[in-house]
Amino acid sequence: MKSAIEQAVEAESGFLAGVQANIKAAGSKTFAGTTFAREDHDRAEHVRAAMVDRRIYDRKKFDMLPQGRGFTIRGFERQFIFWKKLKSVTVATVLAPPGPLLDGDGRVEPVNFATLDKHVRSLVRDGRVPHVIGVCSPSGFAADAWNTPVGMPNVRVVLVEPTKEGGWKTGCPGGPLDERLIKLFDPEGPTQKVDRVRREIEARSTDLLIGGLSAADMAKDLGIPLTVAQAGFESAAKSDPELRVTRQAGDVILYRGAASLPTKEDDSMSLTDWIKSLFSKEGDEAAKVNVLKERRAALSTRLDRMYDDIGKLEKREQELVTEGKSASSNVVKRRLAAQIAHMRKDISRCNTSAAVVSKQINIISTHIHNLELAQAGSVAQLPSSDELTEAAVNAEEILEQLTVSDGLVSDLEVGLAQSAVSEDEAAILKELEGDKPAVEKQDQSRTVAQAQEGNPPETKKERGPAQAE
Repeated sequence: MKSAIEQAVEAESGFLAGVQANIKAAGSKTFAGTTFAREDHDRAEHVRAAMVDRRIYDRKKFDMLPQGRGFTIRGFERQFIFWKKLKSVTVATVLAPPGPLLDGDGRVEPVNFATLDKHVRSLVRDGRVPHVIGVCSPSGFAADAWNTPVGMPNVRVVLVEPTKEGGWKTGCPGGPLDERLIKLFDPEGPTQKVDRVRREIEARSTDLLIGGLSAADMAKDLGIPLTVAQAGFESAAKSDPELRVTRQAGDVILYRGAASLPTKEDDSMSLTDWIKSLFSKEGDEAAKVNVLKERRAALSTRLDRMYDDIGKLEKREQELVTEGKSASSNVVKRRLAAQIAHMRKDISRCNTSAAVVSKQINIISTHIHNLELAQAGSVAQLPSSDELTEAAVNAEEILEQLTVSDGLVSDLEVGLAQSAVSEDEAAILKELEGDKPAVEKQDQSRTVAQAQEGNPPETKKERGPAQAE
């Protein structure tokens, strides 16, 4: 949820941008004069004064507030050679008192007539020149501001305020004004108004289930011309094949009709034959699947919308029940009871229609599943039982041959490895495996024989210095 300051800044920017675009599109023919001069202005000094009165000295806070910006276009007509005469003054201004915004209580009162009159008089410098002043108030205008004209000659005022629906309310207080001048200060273009009508139609989709929408009532509720509401109805009917537009008693009514059937691909084939061809055993299964899936998608979309509408009806019924319980008058309770009874009957009918559509989707989905299974089997082209048996026997024979060949190769590898070893390498291999050399075995046997004869074996003695001499 946006704060009051954010909404005011957004309204100020949107108003000025829209008016500038309108003036640029209108051209100089709308204003009196041959040469024009533009002057931008704001009310920043009033914002600073309000902040000082409240002892607020925050630069960021100042930048966040609406500055009361605007611009003035003066039209001149050349006279003689060096002189020019002022012929028209067009002003676009934003009136957003900073005091209530700085108080921060979240409540900003609409601008009353006294504040509006003071602001308009401050903009007029020469009362003899025709003035057209467009004033935008982000917080809206009070009733006295809309009903009381500004008592100044040659000054016409156009009031502009944002609406809760996202549009703008534009008008002249106290009397009619040229429609072209009102459009000049309307920030919302025709395309945006039509889009707003379509959003409102979507919001009131529940009313289309049990009745219709009136273009006159829509124009009054949204504050737009009747022609714009009618254009919005026609645009919605073009985008949704179930919506219909009819004219009754000078008004345009939008209602929801029957769902349109799918178009036929073959104009020479009747609708009955076309449906039978979808469920026949002959024909292209892929084409049938595509057509059935398209139809299922359309039905699914319709079913989802029906469920949404049922939910809205149930919500509305609950609101009526709550309102009836809280009502103190028996007359009001009887009226609400009648409305609730009609609402519940409508909900029951919608549930029945949704059940029928759900069964249709189930039937189509089952047929699609069967067609896809048949199509998958034909595409795979599976082999016969004889082909499978023959392939298995061939595979078994190949495996036996591979086993014999693998054993033969292993024996050949061992024989080649043994024949590749020389005698020296074989002796070293035996030595590494633990076999001692033959010379060492003879020395060990001689030592054992001397020990058996009683002669100790000769040992080497170290010779001393005397023996050495």
